[in-house]
Amino acid sequence: MKWKGRRRSSNMEDRRGMSGGKMLLGGGVIGVVVLLVQMFTGTDLSQVIPPEMMQGGGQGTEQTVELTEKEKQMGEFVSVVLADTEDVWGKIFQENGMTYQNPKLVLFSNAVNTGCGGASAASGPFYCPADQTVYMDLVFFDELKSRFGAKGGDFAIAYVIAHEVGHHVQNLLGTSGETQRAMQSSSTEDANQLSVALELQADFYAGVWTHYNQDLNNMLEPGDIEEALSAANAVGDDTIQERMQGHANQETFTHGTSEQRMQWFTRGYETGDVNQGNTFQQLGLTR
Repeated sequence: MKWKGRRRSSNMEDRRGMSGGKMLLGGGVIGVVVLLVQMFTGTDLSQVIPPEMMQGGGQGTEQTVELTEKEKQMGEFVSVVLADTEDVWGKIFQENGMTYQNPKLVLFSNAVNTGCGGASAASGPFYCPADQTVYMDLVFFDELKSRFGAKGGDFAIAYVIAHEVGHHVQNLLGTSGETQRAMQSSSTEDANQLSVALELQADFYAGVWTHYNQDLNNMLEPGDIEEALSAANAVGDDTIQERMQGHANQETFTHGTSEQRMQWFTRGYETGDVNQGNTFQQLGLTR
């Protein structure tokens, strides 16, 4: 992705040089694997993982760590991508007679406190509607590549940021709140389907962002779309479950299959039309 020399967002906070505090799940490989198993299979590993692996071992002491040049450059890249989402969604909202409210993005290492509670690196990138902030520990992308087969690359990171910002868009439009209320009054299977629709729509919005951003900044390089699709494929429910437990159980899907995630990203990218992203209707759901 061509990004150097372009505007950086003032809404990003880099906390990666700070460490300490209690973790909810172990970081690194163990934490990511535990989190993915729990997310995608519904299996509670708290009874089989030793407590010392599930906790950070107490409050610890606050420490400051100097970032490497590579880490600093990655922070600059994330800031540019966030700025691009601000520009694109500001334009789309304006075209539709609305005002876009920029989210914040926090980069952290190991553990972080959020408006939605404490979280660890094992949570992976996520959006918290309570404080309208995207949280990311970039170690997630190393694990995604080394353990789950994604190609990696900077545009895989851009895709994930755009996906999480897509959840912010859903929050602003009221889609998230409406869906959450519907999930609370639904059966587990129906609630999972609503969750799938919400996640696939965020993938669609990531594709729409890519379409608009290419028009605005001509930022795509050869292989970028393939990197995004590889990341989408790697985090499909079926792919994760088959890798973790040897088979997939469609009734427990919460994010969509690899094929669905790639299809909806592609649809957003190719059409650039926010009105083409009613994943709920496509899945035969109402909300």
